[in-house]
Amino acid sequence: MLTPCANSRWKRKISGRKTQCSEEEPREHDSEIGAVDRVLGFPQDHNVRSRAIFILENASLKKGLVRKEWKILNSHDDANLLLKKNKSLNDYRPDIVFEALRSIIDSPLNKYGLVGAIFVKIDGGALFEIKPHVRIPRTCKRFCGLIVDLLQKFRVRAKDTNDVLLRVVEEPVANHLPVNSHIVGLSCSSEKLVDINDYVSILSDDVTPVFVVGAMVNGKVKRDNTDDYISVSDYPLGAKCCVGLICDALEQKWKLF
Repeated sequence: MLTPCANSRWKRKISGRKTQCSEEEPREHDSEIGAVDRVLGFPQDHNVRSRAIFILENASLKKGLVRKEWKILNSHDDANLLLKKNKSLNDYRPDIVFEALRSIIDSPLNKYGLVGAIFVKIDGGALFEIKPHVRIPRTCKRFCGLIVDLLQKFRVRAKDTNDVLLRVVEEPVANHLPVNSHIVGLSCSSEKLVDINDYVSILSDDVTPVFVVGAMVNGKVKRDNTDDYISVSDYPLGAKCCVGLICDALEQKWKLF
């Protein structure tokens, strides 16, 4: 369980508001895919030798044909259609992975260039990689449109440089990880309850930390192919909250102030 001291070190507030794909944010805060975030500089701790990798599992990004157009189905806009087909609305929550990605990409950890890669595994579908140095759309609706393009074309390129920003990759994800990876699965069902700040503080700088977080409502991260399997709370936490805690702990470890 997280201690009061650890709680006081949180840099970000975890909002209780649920994002729906039909919601729109102010347009002046929006940005086009392909823009590169500014790197803030180098960490004060010169012992940093590797960058963190995140894997978001079982993401609810399921494509469907609605009014002759392909889209990522969601429990808000497509509730009537899904209920008619006896589908569980909990299986159509693209906002979960969207918020988790925003938390990683907008974190100081990523601004300092210390996120090495982000992988997303779609529930029952494809595996794709998102380059951590790019900005994803600032609304869930536009993000879902981007994912439809990705699933149809297998990659998304920057308009100005033609660099590949998102791409579908072959499974298993272990084939795309460094040889010195230390894979950590997070699940509330794990019997190993840790303080995440203490846990990452003792990780060796000779390994690449890889964190596997579930991006779904129900279910858990599989223990297979993980080097460690931990829980960071007595209660189930959302993907956004989990990656936020991890990013904050790594920022403390590597002195990113």
